[in-house]
Amino acid sequence: MASYSVALTRTAEKQLRRVAKAKRAGLVDAIQSLADVPRPRGARKLEGYVSIYRVRVGQYRIVYEVIDERVVVIVLKLGHRKDIYR
Repeated sequence: MASYSVALTRTAEKQLRRVAKAKRAGLVDAIQSLADVPRPRGARKLEGYVSIYRVRVGQYRIVYEVIDERVVVIVLKLGHRKDIYR
């Protein structure tokens, strides 16, 4: 199986820069691992969407879209669990 390419939206890039450095490393590792396994164990499909998932990284959530036809994972947003779904 081919490795997926991972892209971040402009919003996700800004949100990643705002995360504390200590937490950022874990989020970056999780984002990079989506290239190998776009639907890792523990990933949940969001209701009401066709190909949008979320994965938990401690108190943070990564919301992303998987486009299998183009072999791409697009990180839409990320942030603390209390703020991410607003």
